[in-house]
Amino acid sequence: MQNTAVITWHGLALSEVYAATESSPETGLTGAEAAGRLTQFGPNALTGKKGVSPLVMFLQQFNQPLIYILIISGVITAFLREFVDSSVIFGVVLVNAIIGFIQEGKARRAIESLAKAMTSEATVVRDGKKQRIRSADLVPGDLVVLQSGDKVPADLRLVSVRELQIDESALTGESVPVIKQTGALPPETVLADRINLAYSSTLVTYGTGAGIVIATGDATEIGRINRMIASADVLETPLTRQIARFSAVMLYVILGLAAITFVVGVLRGQTMLDMFMAAVALAVGAIPEGLPAALTITLAIGVSKMAKRNAIIRKLPAVETLGSTSVICSDKTGTLTQNQMTVQEIATGDAWYEVSGVGYEPQGAFISQGKEVDASSDPALRECLVAGLLCNDANLVREGEQWRIEGDPTEGALIAAAKKAGLSRTALLGKTPRVDAIPFESQYQYMATMHGGGRGQKTIYLKGSVESVLARCSDMTGAGGETLPIDKESLLGRTGTLAGKGLRVLAFARKPVPAETAAISHDTVASGMTFLGLQAMIDPPRPEAIAAVAKCKKAGISVKMITGDHELTALAVAKKIGIVDEGPVDGRAQVLNGRAITDTADVDLVVRAAHTAVFARVTPEDKLRLVRALQAHGETIAMTGDGVNDAPALRQANIGIAMGITGTDVAKETADMVLTDDNFATIEAAVEEGRGVYDNLIKFITWTLPTNFGEGFVILIAIMAGVTLPILPVQILWINMTTAVFLGLMLAFEPMEPGIMERPPRPSRRPVLTGTLIVRIGIVGAMLCAGSFGFFEWVMQSGRSEAVARTLAVNIFVMGELFYLFNCRSLQLPFFKLGIFSNTMFWAGMGVMIVLQVAYTHLPFMNAAFQSRPISLIDWALCIGVGIVIYAAIEVEKSIRNFIADRRNKSSIKG
Repeated sequence: MQNTAVITWHGLALSEVYAATESSPETGLTGAEAAGRLTQFGPNALTGKKGVSPLVMFLQQFNQPLIYILIISGVITAFLREFVDSSVIFGVVLVNAIIGFIQEGKARRAIESLAKAMTSEATVVRDGKKQRIRSADLVPGDLVVLQSGDKVPADLRLVSVRELQIDESALTGESVPVIKQTGALPPETVLADRINLAYSSTLVTYGTGAGIVIATGDATEIGRINRMIASADVLETPLTRQIARFSAVMLYVILGLAAITFVVGVLRGQTMLDMFMAAVALAVGAIPEGLPAALTITLAIGVSKMAKRNAIIRKLPAVETLGSTSVICSDKTGTLTQNQMTVQEIATGDAWYEVSGVGYEPQGAFISQGKEVDASSDPALRECLVAGLLCNDANLVREGEQWRIEGDPTEGALIAAAKKAGLSRTALLGKTPRVDAIPFESQYQYMATMHGGGRGQKTIYLKGSVESVLARCSDMTGAGGETLPIDKESLLGRTGTLAGKGLRVLAFARKPVPAETAAISHDTVASGMTFLGLQAMIDPPRPEAIAAVAKCKKAGISVKMITGDHELTALAVAKKIGIVDEGPVDGRAQVLNGRAITDTADVDLVVRAAHTAVFARVTPEDKLRLVRALQAHGETIAMTGDGVNDAPALRQANIGIAMGITGTDVAKETADMVLTDDNFATIEAAVEEGRGVYDNLIKFITWTLPTNFGEGFVILIAIMAGVTLPILPVQILWINMTTAVFLGLMLAFEPMEPGIMERPPRPSRRPVLTGTLIVRIGIVGAMLCAGSFGFFEWVMQSGRSEAVARTLAVNIFVMGELFYLFNCRSLQLPFFKLGIFSNTMFWAGMGVMIVLQVAYTHLPFMNAAFQSRPISLIDWALCIGVGIVIYAAIEVEKSIRNFIADRRNKSSIKG
């Protein structure tokens, strides 16, 4: 058998398919042929990606600059015999490593989920007999038999169908089951339109069929997706990238300063041991030991907040990534829309109606020319609704407060529309029971049912495509129920108008037949039908999604729709939601379809993707290329998806978002975040929370660094001046660890600042600290250093002990940090504008810190442990005074900057 990968199977006639596969439509393969091909092609199973060993994966978690700093800090504290502090530091390192290790296997689990998606057994014809075999034993050329409820076991070229419909949404994104046929298609037909193929892991929802296996295992479409998941890049988040750069710089600065301290002290005649201890003290002071804990806890708090808003975070850094998102690529069905088909317009022979209401809930009204119409008094409207209700195989059921459809979504929409008019299917079938039916078949494009009546005759109702129904009609029903000559051109014009809005249009007709008619055939409905009307439906947008898209636009976040649906449908929904502006521009000019994406070179796609809002009829490769193109444009991408086809793009995106209700296991395992309500509005809420989390992280960094710099420079100045160290290493550890836990971490509980969703997205390449914040950190660090060193020398000059002087220096650092915390609740706004008691944890932490610092200063066992001593009330007042000065200075600095910014804004507006 020839190489199946190079054959365009959907473009072959059936005779060519049999020749290419060397298979028979009656007997399939022989057992011997199947055994030989199994050896040639291998089992019908996906190949897992070989990964690194668990030990190597675990050790890789320590390969980060920030972890280097922590390890150095832990070693130093252990060397100083401060085993409690050393244990805390190494505990943080270990927890971070374990979290990273757990998340590292995400892609592996996604591939395992793909393997589970393949069926365990299949029905095949071998040696002319039907038999059940393991799906893993299928080979190219096997003749597979399909029926409703089966999961397709391999990629098939269909050779026979009977009303066969397959749900391919997990693979293509198409929102309704695909009606299959066997005829050859043009070679350029895109994947979603290859209706003569059946793909591995898709689900047969209706009918029966048979197909020749054309690809197994890794050669199937789902196998290609498996390879794309493995090849997609797992990107660093903006935060991890920035923290890595920031930590690397800090590492070099700290080691450099420590080395300078050691060398200068030795050159000044100090002993090497004393200078080593001084260098250790400087390093301990400069290392922000609380930063990793603050990072983890702040992100964890964000995870908890998002969970309450229906967003489950699977990877901690994803919380912050949401805050820097600049583009959201969203699926359409179920995320931006209701995932419930809804009849929105009805056109009868000479009237037009709008239908209100959303989804399957049978609540709504019929409006014509601005007035509500009673369907019971409008014969044409009523008959059109009756036809949709009776020529129907679905059921609409109520479960609690929710309405659910059993069967085809399109038929469910017809039932809901009829119920809005007060029509009861049970009552109608009681009067006119169904006595025969012609099921829908793709070659005829219609369905018909015959119903008995009490008027001595029976009635046939016909439902199908507009073209197929109109071809069988000779007249139509007028608004008053009268029979009118049919105007097919006008009706086709109406159909075009409705289709132009992205609506799916079905036509309805009726025909009376004699009471003795026992059965109907295609000949029975070939002519003489009376046209009743058109019903046009769409999966309507979620109202909350419309509001969420508007908020995203205001926040500078671009929303792009990527869907497997048709272009007109996608564009219509995009306009209603606000993704695309309404206007006279040709609709197709605003949409890029899968074929155009394929034909566009990577370099050109970067520009086209950035300037296009709707992408329709896309393949998994298209989605992956689009995400990469947008990333190449400098965007931070959040990508939503629910199907197997979405998995590669979800993994490639900066943050992948899977649907919790409709999502496949593959999508959920690949994603960073899962929406429990499948709602786009939840993404907007998560972005808002992400921005708040990042704000709080920056607040913590801005708060903690002045202390580290101040402590480091106190040590450095003392060495340069050849005087006694104002603060000992163990005292530095006390300051850093206690204030980080009881002061700095309280910033993690800060509520979001007003107007957070009115800011533009943060550029992914922007450093952690802006110039403004670096200046502020320098100001506070210098004030802490000057206050601590200055009062240490003042106490020493007054004749008091070193222990008292050092205790005063330590308390100046703590009180300075405490008052500076007020400034850091907002980096722009004054403290009093935030609501004094809006963060109760802020006050709780501050209270605990004050108690601890009093204990540090006045309790004998603390004096013995940390070499501290009691100080006077005047000394306490001096410490508090330094804190007040720091607070006032930063508030003045904020006011000046805000004043300058306001003047610039006013000048730009005038300009």
